[in-house]
Amino acid sequence: MLACGSAFAADYAAGFGPDPELPAPHKSLMPTVNIAPAKPWQAGEKPEAAQGFQVTAFASQLDHPRWLATLPNGDVLVAESNAPAQHDENAGIKGFVMKKVQKRAGAGVASPDRIVLLRDTDGDGVADTRTVFIDKLHSPFGMALIGDELYVADTDAIMRFKYEPGMTQITTPGEKFMDLPAGEINHHWTKNIIASRDGKKLYVTVGSNSNAAENGIDAENGRAQIMEVDIATRQSRPFATGLRNPNGMSWQPQSGALWTVVNERDELGNELVPDYLTSVKDGAFYGWPYSYYGQHVDERVKPQRADLVQSAILPDYAVGAHTASLGLTFYDGSAFPERYRNGAFIGQHGSWNRKPRSGYKVVFVPFQDGKPSGPPEDILTGFVSSDGHARGRPVGVAVDHAGGLLVADDVGNAVWRVAPAGKPQ
Repeated sequence: MLACGSAFAADYAAGFGPDPELPAPHKSLMPTVNIAPAKPWQAGEKPEAAQGFQVTAFASQLDHPRWLATLPNGDVLVAESNAPAQHDENAGIKGFVMKKVQKRAGAGVASPDRIVLLRDTDGDGVADTRTVFIDKLHSPFGMALIGDELYVADTDAIMRFKYEPGMTQITTPGEKFMDLPAGEINHHWTKNIIASRDGKKLYVTVGSNSNAAENGIDAENGRAQIMEVDIATRQSRPFATGLRNPNGMSWQPQSGALWTVVNERDELGNELVPDYLTSVKDGAFYGWPYSYYGQHVDERVKPQRADLVQSAILPDYAVGAHTASLGLTFYDGSAFPERYRNGAFIGQHGSWNRKPRSGYKVVFVPFQDGKPSGPPEDILTGFVSSDGHARGRPVGVAVDHAGGLLVADDVGNAVWRVAPAGKPQ
């Protein structure tokens, strides 16, 4: 893999790949703040697709679209969502600063708390039907359809709804399937879910309740992990732990393994700590909060746990420091050229505390035999304007029924669709 290391040039020289460069940590009293202020797309503007591809607005004028799910009939579900009102990051001096930062970044809006259904009835790559599918949710994020049951991960619970193919709205009340860790702090509020291939289990991401355990380790009970839930019994167990803020999950087509992207910790410098893409091993510990990227000890965390640090395993592939890598999907369609099959698309929401900024793009990581096989490639860029404003910020990614790549843009309030140039939609 490193034979193609020359391709890891410029933006991808450090902090990317299977063996990223990790400089010494640099600590400061207050974090670097370098947000790209939100200034959404004007009429006719759109992101820039990689050579050989085109991008169109699958849907626009949405309300803070964060996450995507596709249904067997081709319908697309969009979670219009934001942080719940009872959120810890508005507390204290640092919280006050963060609130101002989030507002400038376009994240200071109230959560719409709903799921919208988009349908492309004529196959032209643009949704021509839009309905509110489920409303009155609580900061919804992950969605998973198993048979005739739709599971939705709110910030504090998984809800279950009855689904019929072709329906455009669910009006019957859902049932609470199970509670999820939340509470007064609820630092990382997004909860994602994915179903096992046999439909018998759910996997649930639960981010940490802090940056690096500054709220005390007791506040992290049930956090920083991926849970496995048996649907029949509703019993859950930690599947993998020490994951600071896992978000996107996807099954790798060749190996069948579960993979995730993880947001790592802040306030250790511009190049620490790289976010990462990794296979999720049953029972594995990935370091947080005691260590990062394997067994690099985070000296801010007291008391330390040498036993856990010794057991921490290395992630598979770094995707850049502070890129806020959130979305993940493996490509299993046929519309893209063959070399994209089985590879990973990652939605990078973009940094707020790095100079220069990082992320604000969708990247592709090629895979071969179930493992990353080369440097990342930019697939969708142009989210930051020449004068430094964020016209959009990519979050969730999904492959649609026709093999196009869908990208939720929560600042641009759009879902973009990437497809090969010059081909029918």
